[in-house]
Amino acid sequence: MTLVTTPAELSTLIESATRSLEGVATLTPLQRNDRLSDATGAEVWLKREDLQPVRSYKLRGAYALMSQLTAEERAAGVICASAGNHGQGVAWSCARLGINARVFIPSTTPRQKRDRMLALGAGHIELIVGGDTYDDASTAAKLTAKEQGATMVAAFDDLRTMAGQGTIAPEIVQQLGKAPDVLLVPVGGGGLLAGMGAWMRTHHPQTRIVGIEPAGAQCMIEAMAAGRPITLTGIDTFVDGAAVSRAGDLTLPLVQQIAPELVAVPEGQVCSEMLELYQVDGIIAEPAGALAPAALRHGSVDTTVTIEPGQTVVTILSGGNNDVSRYAEIVERSLVHEGRKRYLLVSFPQEPGALRRFLDEVLGPTDDIVHFEYVKRSNRDSGPALVGIELADPLDFPKLVDRLKKSALQAEVLPTDSTFTRLLV
Repeated sequence: MTLVTTPAELSTLIESATRSLEGVATLTPLQRNDRLSDATGAEVWLKREDLQPVRSYKLRGAYALMSQLTAEERAAGVICASAGNHGQGVAWSCARLGINARVFIPSTTPRQKRDRMLALGAGHIELIVGGDTYDDASTAAKLTAKEQGATMVAAFDDLRTMAGQGTIAPEIVQQLGKAPDVLLVPVGGGGLLAGMGAWMRTHHPQTRIVGIEPAGAQCMIEAMAAGRPITLTGIDTFVDGAAVSRAGDLTLPLVQQIAPELVAVPEGQVCSEMLELYQVDGIIAEPAGALAPAALRHGSVDTTVTIEPGQTVVTILSGGNNDVSRYAEIVERSLVHEGRKRYLLVSFPQEPGALRRFLDEVLGPTDDIVHFEYVKRSNRDSGPALVGIELADPLDFPKLVDRLKKSALQAEVLPTDSTFTRLLV
């Protein structure tokens, strides 16, 4: 395969991929979002890739690559690594192309995504579970593919994958009737950003392109700063579809030429957007799916992408494979991020009425204790307790701290980014 080195060359491959995906990938809706439009004063549109047959855009790249395999390569089978969505795209493509695949996934992949891969693969898929992150699965998959002579279907670091994922860009322009002023793209390893960015830079260079990464896995931001891929350590895997510790060797040079803005969004902010999408818009989004629109949230604690009133903004809602069992954690992370849930270590005197005085003298009328646990019980004069408090208004917390200081109780406010708090969340 000819090595592509410029956005214009990749754009040509995207045009070919568009033809190969006709009748395969769904032409997903481009929907105006009233909530985000009202919040920003702009015209905000969601590209609903969560409505693909596999509920994410990953179908595009997987099929674009696999449809180009020779008869010999198809017979030998394929291998891929996935946090869940890419594996579903590979599984769906395998069932339609008659190809067998081994899909390597980390242990953190939700059960819902595992079950969907097997169902979509219709007997063509074998799951291999190992490691804690996507990168662990990727390392094992690459080694196995080399040993067995199978074709590696890369989630992002393959030009054919990038071309397939990039087909979203011409669809947006076709549906909108013009190029958007601003395009927000979620970023994991950079395949979607490289593909869409290449087409937009080639055909509509005036469009402002913004790549959105999870704050706990800023591999593209670090790679752009260093001028080479950097392997991150200790990444937060919550935004599992974009929690990649190393940008692609092929995606990075293209992203460098595209020169997008890059923004990191805290995981708690993503959770708040997931809840808004669900409760206000009736959209079920997974963490990576809500990553790009989360950058448009406006609030006292939110990091936002600045948008000019009246601009046309398109943001990719990249996936909807969310496990319902995660919603308790999603609510918790959102509350902590917004400052509406805080944890304290309070040293209570070991005497009757101590807790009552805390309730009467420290707690506000709209504050609620949602967690109470003695850290250590003893016969000494006092004992520390872990207290979780939910506030109706985060601005009430400084008042609570003032009342706590005036009381006779000894207490420590746990920082929201402390190890202790992260264990609780």
